[in-house]
Amino acid sequence: MRSRFVLPVLLAVPGIGLAVVGLFHPHALNAQTANQWYLPHLPGIFFFPLVGVALAVLVWRRNDPLAWLVRVAAYVYATFYTALDAISGVGAGFVTREMVEREGDGYQRAPEISLLFRIGTPLGEVGSWALLLCAVALVVDQVRRHGVAGAPALVLVLGAYLVHIGHIFAPQGVAGMALIGLTTAYLAWLSRLGTAATATGEAVEAARV
Repeated sequence: MRSRFVLPVLLAVPGIGLAVVGLFHPHALNAQTANQWYLPHLPGIFFFPLVGVALAVLVWRRNDPLAWLVRVAAYVYATFYTALDAISGVGAGFVTREMVEREGDGYQRAPEISLLFRIGTPLGEVGSWALLLCAVALVVDQVRRHGVAGAPALVLVLGAYLVHIGHIFAPQGVAGMALIGLTTAYLAWLSRLGTAATATGEAVEAARV
């Protein structure tokens, strides 16, 4: 019984982890927030792609077109959104922090920081749209496979939308990542429940024969 919950819990960790990180993420990068901006993005390097991995695991060992759409969308999200994290998060935060330490009270935001955001932001946009596509594909997939029980997959779309408009900033982004993590866990549990029910049914049929 416990093993049925191991995978759902593991798949919830990336989204929940990013929601927690988002609670400490400042809303603006400046001299006062440079270190606060830089540090939360370091765990993001690990957690952002794992959100995509968790979503892809929901269609594990399947080769139908819908499963491949989920995988490709999850991969595009994972790569592009991690690029955003590395460039606009780690890179911009680190450079700003170093410049503040070097220039002290005379610090003024360098144009190069804006250039980092100029490339990081559109990469993040591609990633967040891919996350929305992945969520929509999973809604279709889960409702087709599980009927009404799969309808809570709609919460993935809400979560992806909140991330699209709010990154991991509180409150929208934090809520969005938490919803993605929790819904991914539910869908993994639902899948394992269905697999167990199928196995039980097959065993009963075999016993009758």
